[in-house]
Amino acid sequence: MSGAPQAVTDRPAPGARWAGRPLLPRLLARPEVGVFLGAVAVLVFFLIAAPSVRQGGSLATVLYQSSTIGIMALPVALLMIGGEFDLSAGVAVVTSALTASMLSYQLTVNVWTGVVVALVVSLAVGAFNGWMLVKTRLPSFLVTLGTFLILQGVNLAVTKLVTGNVATDDISDMDGFGQAEALFASSFGIGGVQVKITVVWWLAFAALATWVLLRTKYGNWVFAVGGDQDSARAVGVPVTFTKVSLFVLVGFGAWFTGMHQLFSFNTVQSGEGVGQELIYIAAAVIGGCLLTGGHGSAIGPVFGAFMFGMVNQGIVYAGWNPDWFKAFLGVMLLGAVLVNLWVRRTATRR
Repeated sequence: MSGAPQAVTDRPAPGARWAGRPLLPRLLARPEVGVFLGAVAVLVFFLIAAPSVRQGGSLATVLYQSSTIGIMALPVALLMIGGEFDLSAGVAVVTSALTASMLSYQLTVNVWTGVVVALVVSLAVGAFNGWMLVKTRLPSFLVTLGTFLILQGVNLAVTKLVTGNVATDDISDMDGFGQAEALFASSFGIGGVQVKITVVWWLAFAALATWVLLRTKYGNWVFAVGGDQDSARAVGVPVTFTKVSLFVLVGFGAWFTGMHQLFSFNTVQSGEGVGQELIYIAAAVIGGCLLTGGHGSAIGPVFGAFMFGMVNQGIVYAGWNPDWFKAFLGVMLLGAVLVNLWVRRTATRR
C-alpha cells in the first residue's frame, strides 16, 4: 500500500514516455507545438499584410494585448488540465476591480486597502466554485455558470446602489494609487519603445506555471486529477485540495487582471467582462489544453494569447474592418483544434 501514492507523485513529466522515440514524434507529442507553429504563421502573415506591425511600438502593443489575455489564460489552462473550466472568470475580473475601487473611494482609505480586500474576495469566489464542485459533484459548467450570473448581477446592482451610476468614481488622486499603478499598470522603456509591465508579469507567471507543472508534485496531481480523478484518489492524490486550489488560482488571476484594469483606467464599468471567459478558455484550447482534461501545458496558452493579441491588433494595423475580429478568432479556434488533433495522432502513430 505504501508504494501506491508513489506511482502518481513520481509520475514522469508529460512527454517523458516519448523519450525513446525519434525527435519529430517527440516534438509533436508536446501540446504547445501546434499553437507555436500557428503563432509563427499568424505573425508572418501580419508582418506581410500590415507593414506597420514591424515597428517596435506596434509589437509592444501586440504583446500588451496578448498579456491582458494571457495572464488569465494561464490559470484557466491549469484548471482545464485538471479537468474543469470556469465560466465566471471574465466577470470575476470586474468584480475584483469594482471591489477595490468602491471600497477605497467610499471609505476614503488608501487604495492598497481596497486591493487587499479585492484579493480576499477573488480568492473566496474561486474557493466557493471549487467547494461547490467537490461537494455537489455537479459539472463545473453548471457551478460556474451560476457564479457567472450571480457576479454579473451583483456587479451592476451594487455599483448602481453605491455610486448611483454604472461605473465607479475616479481614484487616481487617492493615497497609494501611484505605488499600485507602478506594480499593476506601469510601463518601461526598451530601446525607445514603451513596454507594459503586464508583459513581464505574463511571462514570469508562465515560467512559474511551467516549473510547477513539470517539476513539482503538485503539477503531477493536476495532470492526475484531470486524467482520471477516481484513479488519482485511489493512489493517494488529494483530489479535493487540487480541484479547489486550481479554482483559487483562477481567482488570483482574476484579481491581478482586475487590478491592472483599475489602475490603467482609474475607473471600472460594471457591465464589462461578459464574454471574456470564452476568450480565456479559447486561448487555453488553442494552446493545446483539452476540454476533457489531463493534457496541456503552460507554454501553449502563451502562444494562444499571442495569437489573439496579434489578430486583434493586426486587423487594425492592416486597416481592415475590426468587426471581423471574432470571425478570425472562430477560425483560429477551429483550426487549432484540428491541428492539435492531427499533432496528437501523428505523435502516437506507430
